[in-house]
Amino acid sequence: MFSTDTFTVGAWVSLADPAVAEMVAPDAEFVMLDTEHAPNSTATIANQIRAIEAADGEAVPFARALDNDTGAIKRLLDVGAQGVMVPMVESATEAREAVEAARYPPDGSRGVAGTRASAYGRDLGEYVATANDEITLIVQIETRAGLDSVDEIAVVDGVDALFVGPADLSANLGVFGRFEGDVFREAVETVLAAGDATETPVGTLATSPDGVDRYCEWGFDYLIAGTDAGHIQRGVRAMGERARENTE
Repeated sequence: MFSTDTFTVGAWVSLADPAVAEMVAPDAEFVMLDTEHAPNSTATIANQIRAIEAADGEAVPFARALDNDTGAIKRLLDVGAQGVMVPMVESATEAREAVEAARYPPDGSRGVAGTRASAYGRDLGEYVATANDEITLIVQIETRAGLDSVDEIAVVDGVDALFVGPADLSANLGVFGRFEGDVFREAVETVLAAGDATETPVGTLATSPDGVDRYCEWGFDYLIAGTDAGHIQRGVRAMGERARENTE
C-alpha cells in the first residue's frame, strides 16, 4: 500500500456510524478506522469496512488496534481490514509480536477461520495463501522508548510502515503540541532516517491545514489528512463565523 516513491493520502475515522466512513472514502486512498481511542467494536468496524467498500473510489480499509494484542489484531483482519496499525510499539521484540499476530503460519501465528475476510470461508484457501503478502502492518512510534529503538524496529521483517503518533510522541518528550519546536522535529527526523535506511515508508497524522503543510515539507511518505471529528468541528466553526460576519 505504502511506498517511499509515491506519496499516499488517507483519512481518519473515529465515529462509529458507517455513513461517515462511506462519505470520506471517495476522497482518500485509505481510511484508518480507530479502535484505540474510539468507542468502536469489531461489529462497528465490520460495518464501516462494508461502507468503505461500497463507496465510490478505491479506498483501502485499515484499522488501528486497541493495543499490541493477538486477539485485537486478528479480529480486525478477520472482519476485512486490509491492514492494521499497532499503537505504542517500543522495541523490536514488540514489533515482531505484532508481525506474528498479523501473519498466518509459517510466518506468524494468526488463527485460520472462515470469516468475512475470506467470504466466510468460500475463498479461505486463496485468502490464506495471499494474506501474508497483502496485509499491511503499520507500527506506531509514539514514545521515547520507541524512538530510541526505531532503527531496530524498522528492520523487523514484516513491518511494512512506521507511523509517528504526534500527540503521544510530543507528550512523551515533554513538548505536547509543540510540533514546530526543535525537540519534536528532531524526533521526527530520527524516525524518517530509520525509514530511509530500510526503505520503510513513514507516515503521520495532520489535524490542521498547517499540519498538512508542515508534514509534507518534512518529507513523510504518507499522510492522514485530518480526522472526521476535526473536519466536522472546523466546518461548523467556519460556517458559523461566516454567517455571523455577514449579519454584523
